[in-house]
Amino acid sequence: MSFGAVITTFTGAFIFPFLIRLCWGKMCDSWGPIGGWMAAGFIVGTAWTLNHGVGFMVQSGPAWIDMAWAAGVGLFVASAASGDDVGKGLVNALFAIIGGVLGGFILSCLG
Repeated sequence: MSFGAVITTFTGAFIFPFLIRLCWGKMCDSWGPIGGWMAAGFIVGTAWTLNHGVGFMVQSGPAWIDMAWAAGVGLFVASAASGDDVGKGLVNALFAIIGGVLGGFILSCLG
């Protein structure tokens, strides 16, 4: 992977959790439950378009996770850096890993 590809991949991976941390809660607070749906559409859609449509993220080999991994790691690091409860974040990360493994297993059984 070239140096430029590393930089764009890192940038694409940074943008997604940054937008989640910056906008999602404010949209939910301002617009209630519909704000969560709008945040999901705007934030995830914009990040996906930048990462996969424009091509910020460069992937090699089969990729099971990309944006989800970036969001999980980015939000965990942001929570730890801001002084939030790291233990709760580790429990959430553990269950996310279990869910991802289970989802991957189910998908591998289908085809």
